[in-house]
Amino acid sequence: MLEDMAGAGVSITSLLVIPDHHRKGRVDANPEFSSWLRSAVNQGHEAVLHGFYHLRPVKSGENLATRLITRSYTAGEGEFYDLPFSEAISLLQQGRKSLLNCGVTPDGFIAPAWLLGTEAERAVREEGFGYTTRIGTVIDCLSGKEYDARSMVYSVRAGWRRSVSLLWNQLLFQQLRKAPLLRIGLHPPDWEHEAIRRHILKCVRLAASERRVMTYRDWLALSRSARP
Repeated sequence: MLEDMAGAGVSITSLLVIPDHHRKGRVDANPEFSSWLRSAVNQGHEAVLHGFYHLRPVKSGENLATRLITRSYTAGEGEFYDLPFSEAISLLQQGRKSLLNCGVTPDGFIAPAWLLGTEAERAVREEGFGYTTRIGTVIDCLSGKEYDARSMVYSVRAGWRRSVSLLWNQLLFQQLRKAPLLRIGLHPPDWEHEAIRRHILKCVRLAASERRVMTYRDWLALSRSARP
């Protein structure tokens, strides 16, 4: 994916790192991955803490809206959707330590599926992260300022989702052509579907020809320095 992105004009990205994806193994227990991540950061990429397990257990007594959001929309991966403050703090601390053990220091935190509950957001600020994001905003935790910036993102779990994603993201890309910040959120399964991959690279190539490519951390640093 990174090779394709570099070929399309995007040589640096914000890499969302899950410390223990679906409880299948800690990244800091894998020397090869740790070395790769350090090398990527040294080349200009940014490591961003992205949840901890990327899983949200099913809870009893959930109402219809919660079931739709946490099961249908995100297939049970909205880990920080409704976490109590204490649990969110614990996972954030463990996650930061995991990335530090890999030799990188995360400045930002992004919740799985951008589902960040009120108490979890409070925990992110309490833990001193510089920023977080939702699907439609970038939040500067230092100043409290929120920037409107809808992210492109693809859903590939079913054929109808892929078809809708192509139509929706083409429309969204056209709407965002003149927006101050263009965000394109990618997931590894996107690259398993050639039509999705081609569309992403077409959009990325055009965007990179018109814009300055940067990480979230660098964009926020620029935004902070530009304000009086």
